[in-house]
Amino acid sequence: MAKYRLVLLRHGEGAWTKENRFCSWVDQKLSSDGIKEAQNCGKHLKALGFEFDLVFTSVLSRSIQTAWLILEEMGQEWVPIQSSWRLNERHYGALIGLNRAEMALNHGEEQVKIWRRSYNVTPPPISESHPCYAEIYDDRRYKCGDVSQENLPKAESLKDVLDRLLPYWNEKIVPELKSGKMILISAHGNSSRALLKHLEGISDEDIINVTLPTGVPILLELDENLHPLGPHQFLGDQEAIQAAIKKVEDQGKVKSAEK
Repeated sequence: MAKYRLVLLRHGEGAWTKENRFCSWVDQKLSSDGIKEAQNCGKHLKALGFEFDLVFTSVLSRSIQTAWLILEEMGQEWVPIQSSWRLNERHYGALIGLNRAEMALNHGEEQVKIWRRSYNVTPPPISESHPCYAEIYDDRRYKCGDVSQENLPKAESLKDVLDRLLPYWNEKIVPELKSGKMILISAHGNSSRALLKHLEGISDEDIINVTLPTGVPILLELDENLHPLGPHQFLGDQEAIQAAIKKVEDQGKVKSAEK
């Protein structure tokens, strides 16, 4: 019997996800398909009888918008939401805005997989000449956080994501979980992967093979020490979920016509 239950998910498809570009800290709304994914997620969670007491999101719009749509579908719009940059997507540095398939063509699929999925490899840092630099670092949302703007990352490995996420998990989320609240975390592919690595003890080598589809809720059942009682569970049609995982994995491959 689980002592604590937690639902975690990667937000619905974003506009740049649809274009197969590294979105990272660039603020994008959900695509039309992403809106449907979030709504369907809410419908499914409602059908399963979930009742949330608190929601955590990043400060990026696609994460927040996903949470709003889920709560609306569940009739739980009143549930409080707390947002932090510590749940943001991984900072992809100089790769931000680039097309993954084109990167695979130029640098090889294995290198792109390492940049996207490995634990301790950091991409080249973003510079002030990058077209998205000012859009990110002049954004007001980073002027009211718990870290100075000059100390915000310029590029991150998955290890870096876990390092900045863990204090928030331990200090903000865990106490709420232990108080008996049912929590939803609407985050991103890499912040979710980092948290799964921490909770499930996934090795540095094996985390490269963990891929999360957009808009699919993940149920975690934990004991009193916050150790998982079993592997995380994707909630929904398992065949469709596996197809969605393959779609994400294929984003980093060269398109057939280019091979």
